[in-house]
Amino acid sequence: QVQLVESGGGLVQAGGSLTLSCAASGSRFISAMAWYRQAPGKQRDFIARIRKDGSTNYADSVKGRFTISRDVAKDTVYLQMNSVEPEDTAVYYCNALLLGSNYWGQGTQVTVSS
Repeated sequence: QVQLVESGGGLVQAGGSLTLSCAASGSRFISAMAWYRQAPGKQRDFIARIRKDGSTNYADSVKGRFTISRDVAKDTVYLQMNSVEPEDTAVYYCNALLLGSNYWGQGTQVTVSS
């Protein structure tokens, strides 16, 4: 039912910054949204989550560097990525929890050059 569309991925140099966006439909009933990432040959990893009350949590690997935020009026969540590292290279996926079910976007590629 819900549709998620990520954007903002691309190529960035180590130490630089990048902002990802996720536009959601059906967000009126979304209880939480999150970002995950998956590098080639590796499992999908949790990155950051924001709940309907605005509370957030982050993976240890990105604490202090990444920030998740939400614009309720625009039905959009963001991931501000600062001080990126080559290890951050991955496909980033937007996730939404709606009525007890998980929904995923198609993903956006982030590549960090050394």
